[in-house]
This record gives sequence, structure tokens and C-alpha cells, in this order.
Amino acid sequence: MARSRRPSAQTTAVVLALAAQPSAWRHGYQLCQELDLKPGTVYPILMRLADRGLLEATWDTDVPPGRPPRHRYRLTGSGRALATELAAAATTQAPRRVDPTVRWQGA
Repeated sequence: MARSRRPSAQTTAVVLALAAQPSAWRHGYQLCQELDLKPGTVYPILMRLADRGLLEATWDTDVPPGRPPRHRYRLTGSGRALATELAAAATTQAPRRVDPTVRWQGA
């Protein structure tokens, strides 16, 4: 049975950051800096999203001498659809919480 779960706040932030420039290739390090998240948080998210077909991942071929090659990431069509859903969910207003100290006064 397929399990449908809401992405974590960190995963949502990564997806929405990538969606800001959907056709641009981004490095994980850029995302870490932009989102103020640790690499130990961002890179597992990127790997999971790529494994699920939501991201394209490729090696950076234009690397200056002395710098190791790095992965670059961008959203796939499915990833863009997820970003649209997450952005819509973020803009909808959350239901108001019920104050447990206020009792209903029947009419």
C-alpha cells in the first residue's frame, strides 16, 4: 500500500527554493546557504527527491581546476507539480485553533 505523507518543512523549503528558478541547475551548497540548513539535512533530502523522480541530478561539467566535481539539481515535471501543490498549501489559511478555555454557549 502506498503511503502518502506530507513533506517536512525542510523538504518543502528545498522544493520551493528549487521552484523559484525551475529551469536553473542548483548546487546543494547554494541551497544550504539560501535556506540556512546544514548539509546533513539538505543532501539527504536531495537524494530522496532524486530517488523519487522529483529531481534531476547531474555532475557539474564546468569545474574550475582544483575544485572537485559537484552534483547539480533541478526539478522534474513531477517535482514542479509537487512544488505547485506545496505552494498552494502554504498559501491556504490554516484552520483556527480552538481555545480550550472557551466553552460553547448553546443557543
